[in-house]
Amino acid sequence: MQQYFIKGSPQPPLVVTDKDTAKHMFSVMRLKEGDQVTLVFDDGVKRLARVLDPSQQSLEIVEELADNTELPVQVTIASGFPKGDKLEFITQKATELGASAIWAFPADWSVAKWDGKKLAKKSEKLEKIAQGAAEQSKRNRIPEVRLFDKKADFLAQLPQFDTIVVAYEESAKEGESAALVRALSGLAAGEKVLFIFGPEGGLSPDEIAAFGQAGAVSAGLGPRILRAETAPLYALTAVSVLLELNQ
Repeated sequence: MQQYFIKGSPQPPLVVTDKDTAKHMFSVMRLKEGDQVTLVFDDGVKRLARVLDPSQQSLEIVEELADNTELPVQVTIASGFPKGDKLEFITQKATELGASAIWAFPADWSVAKWDGKKLAKKSEKLEKIAQGAAEQSKRNRIPEVRLFDKKADFLAQLPQFDTIVVAYEESAKEGESAALVRALSGLAAGEKVLFIFGPEGGLSPDEIAAFGQAGAVSAGLGPRILRAETAPLYALTAVSVLLELNQ
């Protein structure tokens, strides 16, 4: 069954006003009167809905659904600006794997340099990717997408998190294998977790020091060195295995 995110609340009369969503529902999928879809509103609750009038793009709520596919903790993925379209890949896959937010910042060793105009355009594209991936993976929420123009603005956000883990390849090279498990095992439901990843060149010593001062734990992600676009997916998978599947 198709799922769509609808802005606002599920109060009647229920009319789809977003042009892209309406186009997909009634032009691409050609929904007709009586067809059913799953709608998710701002409250993150899934509801079964029935099409009333395709020409008016109107629907009615049939019932609330108990389905909840969100991770038990809120995981934010923060990457140093990567090259090319890697952030698009990270956004799509991290959404599928349950991230609650996808951030990016200008790391010391980032090759990519994005000005304010490009950041705004990039953000808009990533938000659409996140919404599509959230609908496909039947999420209850669309991850927040946020691109920081200045690293200082990113650093100012760190105090809001309960746990911060920095994926640091030097830890992996040294054979460190327990820090990630320790950091995740003690988490309680609903806590906020931040994973920080470097760009292709990794994180600088100054950045590692700054993150450490904010209370971050440096952790290796297994014995192999992962690419910038692979590491976030490993971390999210680890969260799922340790906190969802190991119950």
